[in-house]
Amino acid sequence: MRKNLPLTLIFLVVFVDLLGFGLLIPILPSFARNVLHAPDSAVGIVIAIYSFTQFIFNPILGSMSDKQGRRKIILITLLLNALGYIVFAFTHSLWMLILSRVIGGIGGSSIGVAQAYIADVTTKEERSKGMALIGVAFGFGFVIGPPLGGLLSEFGYEVTGFAAAGFSFAAFLLSLFYLPESRKAVEGVVEITKRKLFDVSSFRKVFANTTLAVVVLLFFINTFSVANIYGTFALLGIEVYHFTDKQNGYIFGIMGVVSVIIQGGLVARLSKKFTDTKLVVVSSVFVMFGLAFLPYGVNFTGVVLVTLLLAIGNGVLQPVLLTLVSKVAPEHEQGMVLGVNQSLSAFARMLGPLWGGFAFQYLGYSIPFLTGAFFTFVLFLFSVFFLSRHLAPSAKV
Repeated sequence: MRKNLPLTLIFLVVFVDLLGFGLLIPILPSFARNVLHAPDSAVGIVIAIYSFTQFIFNPILGSMSDKQGRRKIILITLLLNALGYIVFAFTHSLWMLILSRVIGGIGGSSIGVAQAYIADVTTKEERSKGMALIGVAFGFGFVIGPPLGGLLSEFGYEVTGFAAAGFSFAAFLLSLFYLPESRKAVEGVVEITKRKLFDVSSFRKVFANTTLAVVVLLFFINTFSVANIYGTFALLGIEVYHFTDKQNGYIFGIMGVVSVIIQGGLVARLSKKFTDTKLVVVSSVFVMFGLAFLPYGVNFTGVVLVTLLLAIGNGVLQPVLLTLVSKVAPEHEQGMVLGVNQSLSAFARMLGPLWGGFAFQYLGYSIPFLTGAFFTFVLFLFSVFFLSRHLAPSAKV
């Protein structure tokens, strides 16, 4: 039990923090449209600015955690998350909403650090199961967060903001008193203070390794494909299917339940029976069809069924790709590599909503979803014809 204590604690920290994040997922689009009277394309900008901030800060915080320790970075980012949610609670303009997402984006840049924490306390054989815990934490956060956010929004959007801040502060207290450091601090304050805002050297190191670059690219494509529906999924529910915030929250909650079931145990079992390449190929097909059929779900039941297909596919695809990144990364640079990977995925989460919001407003509500399906098809082809060539046998099993 004591051996698994660090993993249990980092799971709880990520879960409690993501619970706060999950509260805002179903209500941000309706808040921007109904309260701030922002156009649909602005919804994409609000979501994209959060991811752009993570794109900048993920590799910086990852490298800092390699030298200063994971725990310190996690504590700082949790407090920033809480501050961002408080700003949201007092938001009365589009600029305030953007400010709240910038602060939250910096705070949310700790996921790569949490992944590095798991890499610190697990062996390569245990890594797949450990990384899946991040997915489970996301899943649980989306099981409870969006439905609760939809319910709380009926009492006022500011109530949802304060609740989210409370969850992040609870995660901070949990980390402060119980989370142990997984890596000894190394003196490097001078180097860190001189670090540029955009850590180009980390990106160069990652892309100098062909195998690592290929896997990171696939993770980027997957993230971009799914990110096309960030924001637009809720807009689709509101404008096309006439869902309420509560119904949108329920759909996100269903996606969370599926993620918990799959990443809570199924991924580890599948990884023992099939190579990572096969899992990537099959799960990408599920994601592709799930995205393609979302605009044609007809009603609540139909949308739920299509959402299940998407959630099953992405529930397998994302942790398997993440595990591949960790497997091919040098052991002494896990924080840096995972930080770069998270940064690029944040960039994908920025591009996706920007395109999705623009396409939804000006090209048609189905275009963001079909875009995601197309790029997932590209990922599928790339996996079938090229992935096996770039992976060492040890990384496939």
